[in-house]
Amino acid sequence: MATPNNGELPNGADTKGLVVSFGEMLIDFVPTVSGVSLAEAPGFLKAPGGAPANVAIAVSRLGGNAAFVGKLGDDEFGNMLAGILKENGVSGDGLTFDKGARTALAFVTLKADGDREFMFYRNPSADMLLTPEELNLDLIRSAKVFHYGSISLIVEPCRSAHLKAMEEAKKAGALLSYDPNLRLPLWPSAKEAREQILSIWDKAEVIKISDNELEFLTETNTIDDATAMSLWHPNLKLLLVTLGDHGCKYYTKNFKGSVDAFKVKAVDTTGAGDSFVGALLGKMVDDHSIIEDESRLREALTFANACGAITTTKKGAIPALPTVEDVKELIKNASN
Repeated sequence: MATPNNGELPNGADTKGLVVSFGEMLIDFVPTVSGVSLAEAPGFLKAPGGAPANVAIAVSRLGGNAAFVGKLGDDEFGNMLAGILKENGVSGDGLTFDKGARTALAFVTLKADGDREFMFYRNPSADMLLTPEELNLDLIRSAKVFHYGSISLIVEPCRSAHLKAMEEAKKAGALLSYDPNLRLPLWPSAKEAREQILSIWDKAEVIKISDNELEFLTETNTIDDATAMSLWHPNLKLLLVTLGDHGCKYYTKNFKGSVDAFKVKAVDTTGAGDSFVGALLGKMVDDHSIIEDESRLREALTFANACGAITTTKKGAIPALPTVEDVKELIKNASN
């Protein structure tokens, strides 16, 4: 078994179950001013991002054991991102570098309410060129939780690498976690996005979607229990629907409910969902039975909601991901 040892792991993290996150890591360019178009932005803050990488760093920052599997360009940005994984205690044993393709870039428009739109530079970027042969299968097979999105399904060869990694992790006994993380501008069409996102739907045991993704996947304008449950499948153990500043809803085989959000002043929502997922996976990795115990699940979701909320209070995803101390402070202040 591969033991992740790149970077300094948090105290005790090396004895915890490993969360392996698969997919893209890139540079987000975030405007220095909110509420303006990309063309009007006076300047940009360079922020490391990419949802699967954000999840891995979120797990590690909260004291967990995480590894990232993906491909970066053999360029300054790629080396910078590999360094950021290492600095944050995330194993880079699953990283490969492409000499011919660049690390992906995304320009992010921040609206006045902190929400965002994306413009991507991937033509093709290195993450799209990961092949099944380049996968570190020992690392993937050592995962207790294997987490992924849908951007890695858009083109070959990365799609085949994604399917192979998922299959190997499952065969080795990992819990499969899926956050589609819809980015419509990257897909050839909305129809293709919906079909491909749903093509691996029945494999995952934990799925997290946003309210917007729920509407998109079900082709409805309703965010209710019946609509959410239309996405249920027999292998699923936990379905989560995040509702932004309204918290989240949870659905299991035996119970369902909702957990309120924490009130904060949102500056940039980038990475909030990834922070939420990382927090939850870190709680579940060594004890999957949390999913079957509603009171413990609600406690874990309250913690995850706090993580998501804190992440919206700073610009950029990775710089804004919280520590356990940050979360405890927010929960304590909210209960006063």
